[in-house]
Amino acid sequence: MGLALSVRDLVVEGDRGRELLRIGALDIEAGSRIGVRGPSGAGKSTFLYAIAGLIGLKAGSVTWGEEAISARSAAERARFRRERVGMIFQDFLLFEELPALGNAALAASYASRSERERITGGAADMLARLGLGDHNERAVDTFSGGERQRVAVSRALAGDPPIILADEPTASLDRTAADRLIEDLADLAASRGKTLIAVSHDAALHERMDRVIDIVDGRWTGEA
Repeated sequence: MGLALSVRDLVVEGDRGRELLRIGALDIEAGSRIGVRGPSGAGKSTFLYAIAGLIGLKAGSVTWGEEAISARSAAERARFRRERVGMIFQDFLLFEELPALGNAALAASYASRSERERITGGAADMLARLGLGDHNERAVDTFSGGERQRVAVSRALAGDPPIILADEPTASLDRTAADRLIEDLADLAASRGKTLIAVSHDAALHERMDRVIDIVDGRWTGEA
C-alpha cells in the first residue's frame, strides 16, 4: 500500500532544552491501524502532536506520503491537517452551545463554499453510522460521555480524511462505551482504508490494532 508516515531523526524539546522525544527511524504503512502505548509522561502524546505538525521539532523530519510537513510553515501544516487529518482528543473538545450535527460538521464553517455541503453530509452520515442519527439537533451537553466521544469521532471523519490521529480516545469512557468506540474506530479505519494511529493505555484498543509501538522515556523501544 506504500508508506503513510516516515519519521527520521526526530527530536522534540520542551522547556529549557529538556528532551521530550527522540525517534531515529519509524515507517508506518498506509491503511494500517497503529496503537501507541507506554507509561504516563513517556512522550506518547508528544509523538502524536509532532506527527500532526502541532508542535515544532528541534531536529528531524516528519513526512506523510510525499509531503514533508516538518519543513512547512505553521499555516501550511494547518492546511495539511484540515485536508488530510482527523484528530480525536481525550477531552472531546466539543462546543456546548452547538447541537451534535453542528459540532460534527464544524469544519464546514472553515471550508470553501463548494466543500461545505460535502462535509455536512459526511458528518450526518457518520453520526448515523455511530448510532446518533436521530440526535442531530440535540444539545451535546445532554449526551453521555460515550455519545460525546462518538460526536467527536464523527467530527474527525466528516471530511473523509485519509489519516486518523487519536489521543487517549477511551480514557474518559466506561468499559462498555470504550469497547463500542474501539470497535467503531477499528472497523471504520479498516473498511475505508484509513491510516489510524491511536495513543492509549487501553489494552483492548491495542488488541484491535495491526501493530503496537512502545514509547518509554521519550524513546521508541520496538513493537509488539
